Amino acid sequence: MPGSAADEYAARIAARTATRDALTAADARYAQARLATFAGFLLLLFCVWRFGLGFWSLAIPAVVFVQLVRRHDVVLRARDTAARAIAFYERGLDRLADRWAGTGETGERFRSDTHVYANDLDLFGHGSLFQLLSLARTAAGEATLARWLTTPAGPGEIRSRQAAVDELTPLMDLREGLAIAGADLRTVKTDRLLDWAESPVPEARTLRAFTRIFTLAVFGAAVYTVVTATWWTLAVVFGLQVLVLRQLRHQMSAIVSGRDPETTADFVGDALTHRTRDLDVAAGLLKHLERQPFHGQRLRSLRDRLTADGMAASEAIGRLGRLGQLHDSTKNTTLIPLGLFLLGYLETALVVAATLQMVQPHVALAVSRWRHAHGPRVRVWFDTIAEFEALVSIAGYRFEHHDDPFPEIADDADGDRPSALFHGTAMGHPLLPAAEMVRNDVHLDEGTQLLIVSGSNMSGKSTLLRTVGINAVLALAGAPVRAGSLRLSPLMPGATLRIQDSLLEGRSRFYAEITRIRQLSDIAAGPVPLLFLLDELFHGTNSHDRVIGSAGVLRSLLDRGAIGLVTTHDLAVTAVGDQLSPRATNVHFDDWLDGDEIRFDYRMKPGPVTRSNALALMRAVGLDVAASG
Repeated sequence: MPGSAADEYAARIAARTATRDALTAADARYAQARLATFAGFLLLLFCVWRFGLGFWSLAIPAVVFVQLVRRHDVVLRARDTAARAIAFYERGLDRLADRWAGTGETGERFRSDTHVYANDLDLFGHGSLFQLLSLARTAAGEATLARWLTTPAGPGEIRSRQAAVDELTPLMDLREGLAIAGADLRTVKTDRLLDWAESPVPEARTLRAFTRIFTLAVFGAAVYTVVTATWWTLAVVFGLQVLVLRQLRHQMSAIVSGRDPETTADFVGDALTHRTRDLDVAAGLLKHLERQPFHGQRLRSLRDRLTADGMAASEAIGRLGRLGQLHDSTKNTTLIPLGLFLLGYLETALVVAATLQMVQPHVALAVSRWRHAHGPRVRVWFDTIAEFEALVSIAGYRFEHHDDPFPEIADDADGDRPSALFHGTAMGHPLLPAAEMVRNDVHLDEGTQLLIVSGSNMSGKSTLLRTVGINAVLALAGAPVRAGSLRLSPLMPGATLRIQDSLLEGRSRFYAEITRIRQLSDIAAGPVPLLFLLDELFHGTNSHDRVIGSAGVLRSLLDRGAIGLVTTHDLAVTAVGDQLSPRATNVHFDDWLDGDEIRFDYRMKPGPVTRSNALALMRAVGLDVAASG
């Protein structure tokens, strides 16, 4: 377990735990104070009723209670923040101790059976690379990280990401702040919010004129009512207000919801309704990014995208959140009967009702102005958050694995198509526990384009292919790699490690395999060289056809400049290495019997394998495989 990361996490857990415990004690004190204040209110209410005490005396415990509620809420929020920080660092310790599988987001929604390497290399799902890496708290951030893992970047973009990750790696406070601020942000319907922000804003001239006229009318009628103690003028204004607002409600809803008032009269589920907490969280997340003093060009450029026309994105989103909250509050009409009950004045109820009615068009106009000013920028803001989250995820991984280096990207700037290159030393699989991981060297280039990996069952052949593939994915995403060193050219990985048959589609495993290989052949003819990882090539057919087919396919791939590895337990296939020499080389994994058990060292050795352990494995599980006759 890397001492620096583990020690830092443990120290932060201790500090946040002390904070949480202190806030828990404060929570109990505030709860008791609220209870005592409420009891005092009931006592005063009894005195008002029984002894004629002034009604105004109830204001004292009411004001105290409101202040206690506000301060108690601050304490509860701070305690929740400390608890989320503790959970964040505990998950980090689990990753360092190789207990991370099953925790965090799996990225299952990004799984695709048609992708040429995602399933084969365990990029998504339980115990996947995505689950190990992702610190994203937004759906957009998860999608960006998934896209980086499934779409190799070019050399310039890789180097840019590496520089950004290098700057982000020591920024623990930023990672904690983003994790805490975005704890609930995944509940935001981002796509709907973006559609709302980018949709045309309905014309509001009629609504604007009504709002100006009736605001003055309500104010004038209210003053007249107070001065003359007559309510009929305000009642007339209120009645007209209700009638006009009824005609304009679709226009107001169209502004707030983003729907076309001509196509639907149902505006239930406005884009802002009940989204105020999510918008507050988004504003908090943006605020963390805006105040961070970045120095690198990429991060400064990303941060600058969060400011437009002198206003920070967090401030703009915060305004939208407050408008949403005000919009929701206008639907609460309990203030009207409350005014009647407490004060007993019809005039008061009319003033409250008329005022509430006027809030709705004012909010709609404010939302209209917000959409005109900031709507086109919302997608930029959320894309920026997403990119930051992807970079922060990789930076968190690098902080926890400080011995993993960045790969060197070798690109030929003068050539139209770079020569394929993959030179890795001491490579291990990042999803395997450190205690179980065995490292191997793999060198592929124009001289040796192909390694034919033979060996017994369970000897490590497939794990080697996955090790090469997943390190290539990390490298081409801009992340550090699990290796002593890695130098590679731009490559497009492709694999057949998890090819499955499909009863539903009426497709055999062999047909699925040859279909995938045809895809890889097309990729090999493209602008970026192919890195192929073929597991037990054509094992669904007889040995004669397997050898002939393997030789033909591999020769075609090598002729197109591809590099890669192919595994086999069929000793006849190792002869293909001689046919394709010197471009192909045989390597193998050994095993030996230790009493009744088969042992493996998982270390790659030169030359083809010379024996098989299949019969020994059959005997080990109790099968009778004695030769007859």
